[in-house]
Amino acid sequence: MRGRGRVFRPKSGHTGDKVAVWSLDFTVKACRCGQCDSTGRHRQATALTGRPEAEELLDQRRRDYQNGRYEAAPPTPRTLREYAEHHLAEKAKETDQHGQPITGQWLAAVKQHLDRAVAFLGTQRLLGSIGRADLLKWLTALGRQFKGGAARQHLNSVSNLYRRALADGLVTMNPVTTLLPTEKPKGGADEAEWLEVPEAALRIEAAKHYEPKRDDLGMPFAYPLIATMLLTGGRLAEVLGLEVDDISLERKTVTFRPNKWRRLKTKRSHRAVPLWPQLEQILRAYFPERERMGGGTLLFPSYRTGQGAMLTDIRKLIDGVAKREGWKSGEITPKMFRHTYISARIQTTQNGAPVAAFTVAREVGHSSTAMIEKVYGHLGQIQHRSEPVEYRVRQHRYAIARLRQMLHQQTKAT
Repeated sequence: MRGRGRVFRPKSGHTGDKVAVWSLDFTVKACRCGQCDSTGRHRQATALTGRPEAEELLDQRRRDYQNGRYEAAPPTPRTLREYAEHHLAEKAKETDQHGQPITGQWLAAVKQHLDRAVAFLGTQRLLGSIGRADLLKWLTALGRQFKGGAARQHLNSVSNLYRRALADGLVTMNPVTTLLPTEKPKGGADEAEWLEVPEAALRIEAAKHYEPKRDDLGMPFAYPLIATMLLTGGRLAEVLGLEVDDISLERKTVTFRPNKWRRLKTKRSHRAVPLWPQLEQILRAYFPERERMGGGTLLFPSYRTGQGAMLTDIRKLIDGVAKREGWKSGEITPKMFRHTYISARIQTTQNGAPVAAFTVAREVGHSSTAMIEKVYGHLGQIQHRSEPVEYRVRQHRYAIARLRQMLHQQTKAT
């Protein structure tokens, strides 16, 4: 119909062949969008590969411009790179399941994933021209650099981008959905690493006597921090985001809840765990020192910038404590502390009987007992049955003496 405009496929400047995606060509008289020529003619690229969808978008775009709704028109970036920028900008406006803003750390990770996709697929690659074969080649390249779980995260970020593009009407399908289940990378079920109870006792004892090299940059709470990780089973971010009020000396609980410092992984992650006697003793002694540090609500704050902020990296602190006992840098990780708690908690008793797997799963924020039974049930070669979770040097003197001798010999050998 005359005056309706047209859809067309422009020719490639390299081959002379028509490209796979459609463009729009329409005229709106007296248009004031500021982007058309003097006659009101618009030529706009889309990322659509289907003609019916392109014609539908043409009608919508023409009506919007006739009614002066220039800003209401959906974005039409030509390339994957351009749409990735739009996607990240929109993602930054969203909130998580707890109503908390999406964290900058999470957005930075998604940006890395998309940047790697753009770099491999091409900075000028049209959004609708990427298909299953392209993704398979990219996944093969990713597999040479990342393990299955990390590669899957990259693929999930791309899939999330295409879900938005579908909602915006810019593509007719999500290419990630065309991959077979066997073609999608999967995270490996690596066996959990943990510390035996005597090793954990030695770790707490080493932290008790650890002194940072620089008081102004160091963390003066290695002892209570490492004890909190070992005696709550909290994930690293959960422990670093604890506030003073999350520790209840009256109710004998430690509560993990979402706050302005960090969100929680799942709904099950909002939980209260027992404040075991050993940790209560350590934190009672730490609270007066925490008051002298200054204001703020965090239990383990960083004042590196002059104001209280949440710590994000404690690898140097953990390495510093580990080296006191002969361990090498990187051998002890925060995740091992969580695994250690689960292993030790499974060995405890409740009213004279072994503690229920459901109780342990609830305390560490798991949605079921499957992970506890499959991964952690066999951990811990040194059985230590007791009511509370505890790692006390006096209870394992002989085992710790042998461990220290072994670490000393290893240090001399290297």
